[in-house]
Amino acid sequence: MWRGIGRELRYLLREKWDLCLVTLAPALVIIIFSSMFLQGKPEHLPIAIIDQDRSALSQNIYTYISLNQTLKVDLVTEEAELLLNKNKIWGYIHIPQGAEQRLVRAQDAGISIVFNQSYFSIGNAISSAMLISTIEAIADFLGKHYLENRLPYLDVPLPHIKLSPLYNPDLNYEFYLEPYVIPAILHLLLCCCVAFSVGQELKRKTLADWIRNQSLWVALLSKNLVYVTIFSIWTWVWMFWLIEIRGWFVAGSLGLILLAQLLFYSAYAFLSSAIVLVTKDLTKSFGLIAVYGGSSLSFAGVTLPLNNAPLFTHFWAHIIPYTSYARLQTEQWVMGSPVNISLQPLFILLIFVVIFALLAYLFFKRVARGIVP
Repeated sequence: MWRGIGRELRYLLREKWDLCLVTLAPALVIIIFSSMFLQGKPEHLPIAIIDQDRSALSQNIYTYISLNQTLKVDLVTEEAELLLNKNKIWGYIHIPQGAEQRLVRAQDAGISIVFNQSYFSIGNAISSAMLISTIEAIADFLGKHYLENRLPYLDVPLPHIKLSPLYNPDLNYEFYLEPYVIPAILHLLLCCCVAFSVGQELKRKTLADWIRNQSLWVALLSKNLVYVTIFSIWTWVWMFWLIEIRGWFVAGSLGLILLAQLLFYSAYAFLSSAIVLVTKDLTKSFGLIAVYGGSSLSFAGVTLPLNNAPLFTHFWAHIIPYTSYARLQTEQWVMGSPVNISLQPLFILLIFVVIFALLAYLFFKRVARGIVP
């Protein structure tokens, strides 16, 4: 085992491009995406207000919109549609003439909110912020500027509803997206590194040296273990940044997350080895890896919902290890679920490791036939 590990480490030190893939590439991925999500969520997004009413109601709406950190009223203009098409603003609020008079008469005020939904995340943030601020402004206007002047005293108990978003109430992208994006990219890098390393053994016809004085299983395990360890360490470095430096604490079991990461990376490492050994072609292997591993983030149900998705989508989501890992990571890092709840995705990851390792061994045995006695 140690001979195989030492041989692979010497290969990495000798092949500079491969060394870059396990050092500079993961470091750049972590730096780039950590910087991208550092601000948490978009703020001060420009919008416009079309104020045709020029009333106390419209002034109140403008005040509440200005106080919302998500929004920034750059322009109060009639040319909102043109600015929206040019991406100069992300949405606008139209307050038609007579809106205040219709509101106090219990009629439809005709206030409309328009936003750009082609940018999904920004569109959702803009729409929620504009809607909440507008409703608060209308409620404040009716309570303080209108009803208070006409009903000097009215002791009516009003119902209070408490809204409590759990786990990530601010929808902070650093805590929502980054924990999914980093493992998704690092496991693709891992697949490429393992595939290229195994492919080089076939291309250079060095299989005999690879398996010399050791069993096929030990040779296969030692090569994959090097890359699993390297990318696990990079993941731990990123987690140290996110937990210790940025303060996103783990609500559940850190040990369970680390164990799941080892199984997660091991599954994709053995899969990459199996694909190269069965195709014996790096180009085809990279294509298969891109289809299988590259779809992880989209089909895991963490960024795009799987509700009402076609049967094939559900099938594909359940045959990729990333889905089980993402579920376990969410349960233990964000939600603090009981450990027994996360044993199911952990067991599924273990099954993936066993199946892919067995396939890699069988294909390796077939390729090595005739080279070893």
